[in-house]
Amino acid sequence: MNEMTGKFITVEGGEGAGKSTNLDLIRELLEAAGHKVLFTREPGGTPLGEEVRDLLLGHKHNGMASETELLLMFGARAEHLSRKIIPALNAGTWVLCDRFTDATYAYQGGGRGIDPERIQILEQWVQHDLRPDLTLVLDLPIEMGLERAGKRSAPDRFESEAHLFFQNVRKSYLDIAKNDPQRVKVIDAALPLVQVQSEIKAVVDTFLCSNG
Repeated sequence: MNEMTGKFITVEGGEGAGKSTNLDLIRELLEAAGHKVLFTREPGGTPLGEEVRDLLLGHKHNGMASETELLLMFGARAEHLSRKIIPALNAGTWVLCDRFTDATYAYQGGGRGIDPERIQILEQWVQHDLRPDLTLVLDLPIEMGLERAGKRSAPDRFESEAHLFFQNVRKSYLDIAKNDPQRVKVIDAALPLVQVQSEIKAVVDTFLCSNG
């Protein structure tokens, strides 16, 4: 894999964590610092990936096997990396992605109970050594997140899961942050928006100072 001159930033979090609003802020901060930014999302990001997203989030295939879900995630991710993320990074563009492989560890690993070692094998196969340079996890209590998500739209296939599923997703995200504190920064998304965005700005500013 060629040396990449762009930086790869991801934003993670459970349901109702406010990712959309705060992704807009991060994009503005990066562009204000003079960087060209590609904004994308997972699952999705490419025409094929968006079709897979519909399969994964829609209710047409309720009861989908956990292994099928995992493989579909990585199938969409392989296309996303090949078609969009890697070319952008190689061209010096900074990539800002709404969820990435940490979400797979949280949702398919923590939520579905798939052995993280299986996920790790797929991660290495599909991504090789590519990992995000910075990840922000927007964390908040499950009840608050689901209440927010319920006001936003009808629940998708994941949002319809039981409370224990989301407890395990949240725990997985916090464990990821604990085990990789240099890359992963936890933001208290239960705070008022102005405080949340102040925390995000501080993290992004520090990253920009270190990376130009």
